[in-house]
Amino acid sequence: MLILYETPVGYCLFKVLDEEKLRSTKNIVTSIDNSEALSQLVELHDFSKFQNVNEAVESTQKLIQSELSGKLMNFLQESVVDKKLKDSLAICDLKLGSKIQDKLGIKCIYDKQLQQLMKSIRSQITSIVGDVSPDEMRTMSRGLSHSLSRHKLKFSPEKVDTMVVQAISLLSDMEKELNIYSMRVKEWYGWHFPELVDLIDDHILYSRIVNFVGVRNNIPKLDLKEFFQNLDTYEEGNEEDVNDTIEQIRSVAKVSMGTEISEDDIMNIQYLASQVVSMAEGRQQLLDYLKNRMTAIAPNLTSLVGEIVGAKLIAKAGSLISLAKHPASTIQILGAEKALFRALKTDHDTPKYGLIYHASLVGQATPKNRGRISRILAAKCALAIRVDSLGEDPDNSLGIRVREIVERKVRQFEERGDYHTNRKVRNSQGGFRNQNIDEEMRNKFKSAYNEENDFDMRRNNPKRNYQNRNDYNDDDDNNFKKRRFNNRK
Repeated sequence: MLILYETPVGYCLFKVLDEEKLRSTKNIVTSIDNSEALSQLVELHDFSKFQNVNEAVESTQKLIQSELSGKLMNFLQESVVDKKLKDSLAICDLKLGSKIQDKLGIKCIYDKQLQQLMKSIRSQITSIVGDVSPDEMRTMSRGLSHSLSRHKLKFSPEKVDTMVVQAISLLSDMEKELNIYSMRVKEWYGWHFPELVDLIDDHILYSRIVNFVGVRNNIPKLDLKEFFQNLDTYEEGNEEDVNDTIEQIRSVAKVSMGTEISEDDIMNIQYLASQVVSMAEGRQQLLDYLKNRMTAIAPNLTSLVGEIVGAKLIAKAGSLISLAKHPASTIQILGAEKALFRALKTDHDTPKYGLIYHASLVGQATPKNRGRISRILAAKCALAIRVDSLGEDPDNSLGIRVREIVERKVRQFEERGDYHTNRKVRNSQGGFRNQNIDEEMRNKFKSAYNEENDFDMRRNNPKRNYQNRNDYNDDDDNNFKKRRFNNRK
């Protein structure tokens, strides 16, 4: 019997000298506590040393994934197959053993007794392998662990997810701080020029104007038109609106009810306004970064719900792999856990949506249909997430195709209106009559439910048990009404 043992220095192949003693010993770890006892049981048959750290990292990575590396295949080919040995090979991984048996034809075995023997070999490895010193084994183990950790960090699929989680968390914090700072600018500068708040709604534009104007007495001296034209959001078609805004600012500044402030006050206000502007630019840069990251790691999810909602879902789940493990029902209410548990405790209706509510597809639907649209969208998101996380080089083709399906559903629900909730009554010619159903739908009902196979969907209908309406008479109707009246009593 041969034993395959992997070390940080290389591959070792041991030969069992006394198999009967191995089988008869109950606890090998306690009975073989020194190198002399172990040398009487096993001996080193062959040893293959790694050439460098990169080869050791590659081979170890293959072993972690239960795959057969080229180094190990060549070692077993030269040591076992070429020498035509018929001994079975003891292995510590069943999946790896099956691959070795399929590719090289070596019989592999695995049991608890051999696992205890491998523990004894691990404790006495430096004394059995004479070509490797204890210092070299210790140094190689430390270097391999560091290199393997760097390799995992570099090629881990969750590494990019971590960047997305950090980016969306920072974006949420920046939006909160930006709202607080902008409101503080309006309140602070409002003591000097309170009328400007009613004329400028945008927080960032308000801070830019404060930083550009300063004291309101400078407004007649400044060229506000050139200031608006230098803005990134300026459009040539809005020249009339811009001119009206400038005239209103100049006219209101002459009769403003604000108090006078000193130069130190306006300097600190402008400093805060500049902080708001720089923070807004940083937020836009972070949005572009997040968009590029989401397009790279989850293109289908981004096409469905957008990069912001997709990043929030990934951050809530922890990673893209964890999000792919969630069912569609969990994705639908992800982010509404407090409302869900509160509804379960108080025996109320559970929430219909969580973070997915902010997706554009849910926002397009009417409030009455948002629950159904969110359920459909969550089911499609579950498929898109699994393709993004487990697929090989996925693109956004699936997300675009599924988004068209959901948009078609939204249009169908909007066109139907209250079709499912309207009262359906029987007309004189059979079938159903509904005021909100178009003529084409009504004809379909008439063709489906003719006089020969006539029935009504209403409960407690006495006519449903009759094949022909002529078999139904007034006595049956009276008897049915009496029975129903007695049941209600």
